[in-house]
Amino acid sequence: MFLPFFERLRREGVPVSLREYLAFLEGMQAGLVTYDLDGVYYFARAAMVKDERNLDKFDRAFSASFEGLEGLSSSDVLSALDLPEDWLRREAEKFLSPEELDEIERLGGFDKLIETLKQRLNEQQERHQGGNKWIGTGGTSPFGAYGSNPEGVRIGQDRSRHGRAVKVWDKRDFKNLDDTVELGTRNIKVAMKRLRKWARDGAHEELDLDGTIRATAEHGYLDVKTRPERRNAVKVLMFFDVGGSMDGHIKIVEELFSAARTEFKHLEYYYFHNCLYEGVWRDNARRWEAQIPTREVFNTFGKDYKVIFVGDASMSPYEIAMRGGANEHWNEEEGALWLARARATWPDHLWLNPVPEHHWGYTQSIAMIRDIFEDRMVPMTLEGLERGFKMLGK
Repeated sequence: MFLPFFERLRREGVPVSLREYLAFLEGMQAGLVTYDLDGVYYFARAAMVKDERNLDKFDRAFSASFEGLEGLSSSDVLSALDLPEDWLRREAEKFLSPEELDEIERLGGFDKLIETLKQRLNEQQERHQGGNKWIGTGGTSPFGAYGSNPEGVRIGQDRSRHGRAVKVWDKRDFKNLDDTVELGTRNIKVAMKRLRKWARDGAHEELDLDGTIRATAEHGYLDVKTRPERRNAVKVLMFFDVGGSMDGHIKIVEELFSAARTEFKHLEYYYFHNCLYEGVWRDNARRWEAQIPTREVFNTFGKDYKVIFVGDASMSPYEIAMRGGANEHWNEEEGALWLARARATWPDHLWLNPVPEHHWGYTQSIAMIRDIFEDRMVPMTLEGLERGFKMLGK
């Protein structure tokens, strides 16, 4: 019965293997999840999704495969229920207190519960709030929503108050992790994990859990161990294109910058406009009177820095290829020469482009910069960042 679900996962792009699918079937056969669609969802996700970028694809596949089960009416559910009373009693004893079991017995047991529910469905003609008999909201009636009863049937409630019967797969909390969508600060950080290079430094201490467990076992008493805090030791230098056509990409660039400042202890940054020339700046409000010579930047940061240019590379081709081609000042040397010098100074380099990759072929300047960077240009999607940071990580 789960084969169509497996095939749907494949069609949605979730790279689930046959071994993972068989492990899921073994767990179901062993009874790890029974009579609980949300439980099936979480178990299937744990068994068959190994990359968080595929969580949203999994949610779509699960919803398409099992949507009909959530769409059943209360009368459909009641007519389909055929559960042995002894099984119900054993399950109840696992999770309910003696007082709750007595409450159910006073109601008349499971059969009486279902019979009463059917009767009240037929008798009730209006909404009921609170109380302990009618189907309504609040109160302690065993039927309805937003109330509390040890053996209740939820009716008309848009969410679960006790963690049951929630269509979590339709919430699609992980849709922004899809590797085909534009980035946000959260998934930029996910992608930047690839650039992490941990090192021990500084005076700050953190708990050494493994060392504490080992020392406690050896000495017979709690022996807390600490160690120098780990920090990301990779060094990153970023150049951001600002103004002009980049104004439409401000939000995503701000999120990239925010994530980078959080992830990297050693982060330096400068701004430029359209193409790299003889000067860059740190403050856009003082870009003309406080420019920093680009050669000075070359001499300040060594080859151990990983350099990332962020820009749409959309400009007049003359700005790249000609002296005097810059649209805001007279450049004595063409932009292509400065870009080549930057690549030679920092061998680990990358160009991030917020323009969708399938549009690159329509802009000549994008093709020119992509050629200068020897195809080390990637789109600003999660997949693009993963691809680009893999280049930088080599």
